[in-house]
Amino acid sequence: MLEKIQINQNLEIPLGELRFKFARSGGKGGQNVNKVETKVELLFDVFDSPTLSDQQRNIILKNLKSQIDSNGLLHIVSQQSRSQWKNREDAIRKFTELIQKALKPRKRRIITKVSSATKQKRLDEKKKRSVVKQLRRANYE
Repeated sequence: MLEKIQINQNLEIPLGELRFKFARSGGKGGQNVNKVETKVELLFDVFDSPTLSDQQRNIILKNLKSQIDSNGLLHIVSQQSRSQWKNREDAIRKFTELIQKALKPRKRRIITKVSSATKQKRLDEKKKRSVVKQLRRANYE
């Protein structure tokens, strides 16, 4: 198992900062479901992580606010597999993807104006439509 999780070239999170909780999961598995705790919940303390810089912490808190509780814990749950080990690996994979996506810089939108040719084309279409409707009205009256 890895000692650190590589998020990007600037950030590695030690495995020791992640906490895992295990519980019985629902779904398929027969008697295995009733006796083995295969569901994995990964907890990461965003507020108190010594690895994150203040800028990274703020970006993560802003972009993942729906998944972080009031104590600053990021919760990720995995219960797809019957194996606790596979669910643990899946939770770590989800965590890595989530943090990578949160820290990825967003492209700034360039504000554009509607071109005058496009405006004119729209007005011409409206005039044509108006004429068609006027002709229909003239035929019925």
